[in-house]
Amino acid sequence: MKFPGHRRHKHYFPVEDKDPLINHLNAEDRLKRNYICGIDQIVVDIEAKVDQAFLDEFHLQRGMSQVIDNDVTNALYERLKRDDMIDYEFAGGTIGNTMHNYSVLADDRSVLLGVMSESIEIGSYAYKFLCNTSSRVDLDHLQPVAGPIGRCFTLIDDSGERTFAISAGLMNYLRPESISQSLIENASALVISAYLMRTKGDETMTQATMQAVEYANNAGVPVVLTLGTKFLIEQDPQWWAEFVEKHVDILAMNEEEGEAITGFDDPLLAAGKALDWVDLVICTAGPTGLYMAGYVDDSMKRETEYPLLPGAIPEFNRYEFSRAMRKSHCENPVRVYSHTAPYMGGPDTIKNTNGAGDCALAAVLHDLSANEYHRLNVPNSAKHEQAAITYSSLAQISKYANRASFEVLVQHSPRLSRGLPEREDSLEQSYWDK
Repeated sequence: MKFPGHRRHKHYFPVEDKDPLINHLNAEDRLKRNYICGIDQIVVDIEAKVDQAFLDEFHLQRGMSQVIDNDVTNALYERLKRDDMIDYEFAGGTIGNTMHNYSVLADDRSVLLGVMSESIEIGSYAYKFLCNTSSRVDLDHLQPVAGPIGRCFTLIDDSGERTFAISAGLMNYLRPESISQSLIENASALVISAYLMRTKGDETMTQATMQAVEYANNAGVPVVLTLGTKFLIEQDPQWWAEFVEKHVDILAMNEEEGEAITGFDDPLLAAGKALDWVDLVICTAGPTGLYMAGYVDDSMKRETEYPLLPGAIPEFNRYEFSRAMRKSHCENPVRVYSHTAPYMGGPDTIKNTNGAGDCALAAVLHDLSANEYHRLNVPNSAKHEQAAITYSSLAQISKYANRASFEVLVQHSPRLSRGLPEREDSLEQSYWDK
């Protein structure tokens, strides 16, 4: 586990620096490892620049995410190839991206559940997915299927608006019996997306997801839900609110999805409303930055050293130096909020917004997992006198998530090819000398 951020304080533990003789004599003292688990519709993302006439030709609604059948998929792909319109082809999927980015940031194991073509040819979509996924992502639990995985076309017009056309293939046929109970129960988190609930007919992905959620809820494993798209939530916001309240511990969304599920267009108020249902909220708000909201016990709250910020909730960041806790673990729960503006004011040129939110979530999961990893290996540390679910404060995690998402915004791929730099060029040398 690579710990997030710059850490030279008493809680950072160089456990692997023990005396080598003692290590040799006490082989059982090897570090305990943890992992996070995610379920996804296994897809390959295909990005292309198009115009309105192209969307009309294939009866696609601009700015929406829609499912297309195999005939339309084949015709669409052939047209893009024929006219040399494809810019990039990447391994994709909301949770697939998140697991990959988590493993790159943490340099540690994650487990991805879904389906994979049992017969894979060089150059096929399945082959490209495997080639572009970190070796730290455990794919051994994928369910084999006799057919293609999904394809997601990201069609970008001149204004930058993205239209998604999804060819499901067999990506929604993950079966409930393919979900390992012990795998879920021993994970540090289970990560799912709202897309997994969009199935029909004989597709079994929703049942498989609910089986995993049941295992996680019964074992006390945090369930993390990313909402994915406002259009899906708008279809039945009441159902989603009830689902989140009953099954979810950590909610990730952008400001549009937040408005769809809570009714508040202000991301801070949307995050506050979501705290009625969950323990921790991550809300990305485009050029405005990133908001986080959570709970801390009154006895553990820590005041910020930064200026207090105005907003729909006055001075909302007063206790942003607090580490988040489950509300049920607080005797006197206090709501805490944090906001971070885009790193370096945001990139000069945004090459891609697809996957930026997934990368921010991956950074948050890294911090949560680091906390569990530290608890497993140094259970008596003063760090764990507080029953926190995060290793860092909300302010620190928010910075980290913003920094990670910046890397996606300045590249075309939704997936990181390397971790963040050990030393930031934007920070003065005095920071590293502390």
